[in-house]
Amino acid sequence: MGARSPLWPATLHHLRIDSAQPEAMAEFYARVFGLVRHELADGTLALVGGQRRVLIGRGRGKSLNFGAYAVRDQAQLEALRGYIREQGVPVLPAPPCLFREGAMTVADPDGRRVVFGLPREDAGSDARPGRLQHLVVTSRDVAAVAAFYGEALGFVLSDRVLRDNGECTTCFYRSDPEHHSFAVFQADEVRLDHHSVEVPTWNDVRDWGDYLASLRIGIDWGPGRHGPGNNLFFMLRDPDDNWIEISQDLERMPREMVARDWPHTEYTLNTWGRGVLRS
Repeated sequence: MGARSPLWPATLHHLRIDSAQPEAMAEFYARVFGLVRHELADGTLALVGGQRRVLIGRGRGKSLNFGAYAVRDQAQLEALRGYIREQGVPVLPAPPCLFREGAMTVADPDGRRVVFGLPREDAGSDARPGRLQHLVVTSRDVAAVAAFYGEALGFVLSDRVLRDNGECTTCFYRSDPEHHSFAVFQADEVRLDHHSVEVPTWNDVRDWGDYLASLRIGIDWGPGRHGPGNNLFFMLRDPDDNWIEISQDLERMPREMVARDWPHTEYTLNTWGRGVLRS
């Protein structure tokens, strides 16, 4: 058995979403999530709060340009850089992002970038609770994407969703004790599925729903409870039709806990009611 990846623990710090309408997207995230706007050196729009941060770049809509994961310190970052290179994966300097100098990036089989680095100074507090916690993408080749995140990077498999014939349609991966910080669904296109904001209590889910209602923003799916992860959730959509999840009570799993298999059914996606199957 090879050396164990030094990825653990790492947490999702920010992500870059590409859009054909970056101004509309930036206005939405600033207004709805209470984020402060500024621009990076390449013109990317940065929407920043205390615990949630989204970058908006110009490009193909509904696409994740990169997810950026924070590690603990420089020693872990350098160990991870060396480990990934040992897997034969090219490691490049990070694109403009919210990490300190020295961050790195790799590309997954679908061309999405994954950035690892150290956060800059704390941006302060948020008016409403909720921290950026995970992101989910779709792919035509779940097996290739799953192998990259699990083997080349060292994310730990938490759950799989399988068809009756054994075909894997979804993989959930963790990089710290929370059930997943990354997941991939099988679909007929490569795109961003959603990113998630984890709130501290069930009452916060209610309060977010009431707040969105005051803005006349409706809930698109939920409230419900996922099977994998066991979290209470609801989904809203941004101007590009990307889902944003408000989540609470996400399962925690030790690093050594064995992954489980779930059937490819609506019940798996929402034990309370309607499930949205991506394939």
